[in-house]
Amino acid sequence: MENKQTLIGEVTADQINAWKEQHGEVFAIKVNGHVCYLRKPTRRELSFATTAGKNDPLKFNETLLRGCWLGGSEAIRRDDDKFMGASGVLDKIVPYAEAELEKL
Repeated sequence: MENKQTLIGEVTADQINAWKEQHGEVFAIKVNGHVCYLRKPTRRELSFATTAGKNDPLKFNETLLRGCWLGGSEAIRRDDDKFMGASGVLDKIVPYAEAELEKL
């Protein structure tokens, strides 16, 4: 029998499905026994985060994390070590499509 460890901030599958219904894609970031849930950012949120991060690169991550936050352990937002861990993968929620450039 599998013994699944519960993470601090973990929500039910029903809650995740409700978020998916409302927001589309949902992402979980796990850091040192804690978990938080984020949705995909909008273009407007990316623009705001980019502007906020011009003078302070960490502000980009803080703004994106705050704007896309659905739930989970608040320690990921408050604790510097956990925040920095989450920051290392935060860029993976930014959507982009493959593009081709062709010189004509």
